[in-house]
Amino acid sequence: MRRKRTAVLISGRGSNMQALVRRARAPAFPAEIALVLSNRPDAPGLAFAKANGIACAAVDHKIYAGREEFERSMQALLELHRIEIICLAGFMRLLTPWFIAQWQGRMLNIHPALLPAYRGLDTHERALTDGVKIHGCTTHFVVPAMDEGPIIAQAAVAVLDDDTPESLAARVLEQEHIIYPASLERLAAGMLRVEGNRVFSNDCAAAPASLRNPPA
Repeated sequence: MRRKRTAVLISGRGSNMQALVRRARAPAFPAEIALVLSNRPDAPGLAFAKANGIACAAVDHKIYAGREEFERSMQALLELHRIEIICLAGFMRLLTPWFIAQWQGRMLNIHPALLPAYRGLDTHERALTDGVKIHGCTTHFVVPAMDEGPIIAQAAVAVLDDDTPESLAARVLEQEHIIYPASLERLAAGMLRVEGNRVFSNDCAAAPASLRNPPA
């Protein structure tokens, strides 16, 4: 099986990037984390990638005159590393329609809320302010509109009476580390198809054994 070459884009420590790297170590995993790319040269996640033998690079957005010039430099690096799939993992830059079009159907994001609720930032604080009883996280394909795009997977987390934004975020993050690698696995294995704004699973018989019989 040829594994799909995947890049993870980060801006900070890359907690979800680390979860993807750990999961991709499994021999049967259909994607290889081939590059970790950051818009911040000082992003702590780059050190983790280097320590784990993964190619890493930084394209500092501050030195470019505009977003498209910055993205064209990123695109050149992605092509140099023969990348086939992109995973955004705390990448704190809005991407232009031009860049997104290059990766249509091949770029994933994870968002710390149950989309379409709580798009944008400060999702945990807003959920607590609104008094919701269920919160969670979502993986989805990236489209030009922020935090939209066909939803691949979601995980729900109960909101506790004594929750703070920090405690709620920690429990949501545990679920992010589960559904993001699973979503990449399904995409890289060719298990997903998009119809309109909905994502469907292809024939389960074609799935890797780890997806047909996921660990308990």
